[in-house]
Amino acid sequence: MENENIAMPAEFADICPIADKDFHNEMSILVEEPMFKQIVRMVMPEYKYSQLVRILLGLNSKLEFQQKIMRPFMKGVLGKTTQGLSCTGIDELPKDTPNLFITNHRDIVLDSAQLSYLLVEHGRDTCEIAIGNNLLIYDWITKLVRLNKSFVVKRNLGRVQTLAAAIQLSSYIHFAINQKKASIWIAQREGRCKDSNDRTQESLLKMLTYGNRDKSFVDSLKELNIVPCAISYEYDPNDYLKAREFLLKSKDPNYKKSQADDLASMKVGIMGFKGHVHYAVTPCINDELDLIPADLDKLLAVRRVCAIIDHAIHTHYKIFKTNYMAHDMLFDEHEFASEYTPEELEAFKQYLNGQVDKVTDIPINEQDRSYMLNRMLQMYSNPLTNQLEALK
Repeated sequence: MENENIAMPAEFADICPIADKDFHNEMSILVEEPMFKQIVRMVMPEYKYSQLVRILLGLNSKLEFQQKIMRPFMKGVLGKTTQGLSCTGIDELPKDTPNLFITNHRDIVLDSAQLSYLLVEHGRDTCEIAIGNNLLIYDWITKLVRLNKSFVVKRNLGRVQTLAAAIQLSSYIHFAINQKKASIWIAQREGRCKDSNDRTQESLLKMLTYGNRDKSFVDSLKELNIVPCAISYEYDPNDYLKAREFLLKSKDPNYKKSQADDLASMKVGIMGFKGHVHYAVTPCINDELDLIPADLDKLLAVRRVCAIIDHAIHTHYKIFKTNYMAHDMLFDEHEFASEYTPEELEAFKQYLNGQVDKVTDIPINEQDRSYMLNRMLQMYSNPLTNQLEALK
């Protein structure tokens, strides 16, 4: 069980979740924010804002906030936007061991939120959440996520500041797991994987060891009890927005998303239709880390650990009909035709075209449309392609 009462070192004050002793005061400031009011009224229209404020101001901890607000909110979102959220593997994890959950990165908000929801449903503590400050575009968003057990990942800094921030972040993660006994979620890479060709970033693993340099690379990672987790979506509501970004980058290599683009992705990711969603929680990788030779070159050791995490994720994808159909369409073959009917294939084609039709803010010709459809087929086929390769 997480120890909320342990003293927080001052070095983590600007990135750690808000302490429960400060919860009520920070919440009282948050509920007065005009944009917070606007967002709440949009995503929770069944509540009167004044009614919700009374509930929020009656809370005294992050745990109460998650149990009384976030859990029913997530249950409502899942009921409206999915045909079921399922999972495997959580019950096999020791209850008294905090873990660092590393997942593939599908959705800005929901990757961690759905994992915490599943943990609660299986009688576990929720996890603390790593969130990049590039998404914290308003002070009230920073306050909200830190009230919801998130800690801040500092990005877009100079070279010296980047190293200092990485050491601070790594030190906090080690502190949270080893001292607070809190489980943590972090994505396997910075930013969502737009084409679903999921690969763990070497820089992530290097960062995780910066906070414990007295130990070897492998021993430092073992302290974190890393648990890979594969996230699988039947339908990705952001597929057309990801394809749009690919298109714009193909026309202008210097194109960068705006803050408005990130907000749109968050809204669509939360409220868009997802079909079935599955989380496969795999065993802790410590036993596999023990097999890495102590004298192995550091770079080779990093790549070995990346491969271990990637293999766990790739072999545990849940493959849906959308993946089989996309693979056959992309490669113009019928290898998996037994997995779906002609009617389902036609419906999937209509779905893809309907998603592209949603891109109305930029001019699109037939070549652009074909490009976007191809990119979306790659998104849906890559999990199957990676799984087939991993199972060889």
